[in-house]
Amino acid sequence: MSAPSRWPGWVYSGGAEPDPRFSFANERTFLAWIRTALALLAAGVALDAVPLAIPEALQLSLSAVFILLGLFCAAASWWRWARAERAMRRQEPLPTARISIVLSLVVVLSALGLLAAGLWW
Repeated sequence: MSAPSRWPGWVYSGGAEPDPRFSFANERTFLAWIRTALALLAAGVALDAVPLAIPEALQLSLSAVFILLGLFCAAASWWRWARAERAMRRQEPLPTARISIVLSLVVVLSALGLLAAGLWW
């Protein structure tokens, strides 16, 4: 009886099985990114639902930014998990986490926009 194939094939199609502790750590990191994505989605919904003393167009734009960032974070977290799992299996250096730079920059710019809008209006 052959072992069932694992999905995605490009992740599991080479190398050796890593220490399970490393795979579980990679999975925990993935889940932490998913929690971040959920928090960004919740922030976007809250920005749309709560009336603020800023222009409606700015509030709606910031809401959309946070919702799109949450969607991006969820997709990128899976991509990050897959690349790290593949690298561990092939005993290659782990890939860099460029997503953290994007997330940090957009959140900081959005927070500055909210702060500036709150002080201005």
